[in-house]
Amino acid sequence: MVASTARVGRTTILGFGSLLSEQSARLTFPDLDEFRLVRVRGYRRVFGHAASIFFERGIADAATKEFSSLSAEPCADASFVACAFEVDVDADAWARFEAREEEFALADAPFAALDGGAGGEGVLCTRGSDAAFVERWGRETYERKYLAHVPTIWDWSRDSGLRPCACYLRHCVLAVTKAGPAALDSFLDDTYLVDRETTLRTYLGANPHVMDTRPPESLIGRYSG
Repeated sequence: MVASTARVGRTTILGFGSLLSEQSARLTFPDLDEFRLVRVRGYRRVFGHAASIFFERGIADAATKEFSSLSAEPCADASFVACAFEVDVDADAWARFEAREEEFALADAPFAALDGGAGGEGVLCTRGSDAAFVERWGRETYERKYLAHVPTIWDWSRDSGLRPCACYLRHCVLAVTKAGPAALDSFLDDTYLVDRETTLRTYLGANPHVMDTRPPESLIGRYSG
């Protein structure tokens, strides 16, 4: 894993959740091009950290611990289907991207084309740390955005009972379905809960309420796949 630094110019972004839908990706990156499916090796996709935005948007459930979001973490034998696309960024656009992905460690990760074509490297949102968040954004921001709701961003044990934010997970499933069966099957079988054992397919089978969890009216456009 190589830490990603600020850049200007043509940049490859790797998406592994809702961004797997090109339609959804264009809500964030309207001028993207060369959208394609790829495979990222050496990383595991995990619902293993708290996301402040779910509390801010009123879709976190603190009582059931359904407020986790997705990240990718190094794991030698793992892989998953992601998307890659190209964007042109300047210093301001990169700063906005860092702020949007505030809790992550942005890393340059290798990927391979699904169709046998050339691969490359792209920016991947990987597992961060509470200490790195405080160093980057300050203690006051950490306390306001996270400690006001949860005891930690990243330090959830495998037996903590942390669960995916239902509204966000439904959004991801709808988005990935649009990307086709290769992306969907990987999302269901190559994505794990915080225990790193339960696959998303198993979790959804045991929790049908997830796909019935509609977003609030104010978020219908953003959280509908």
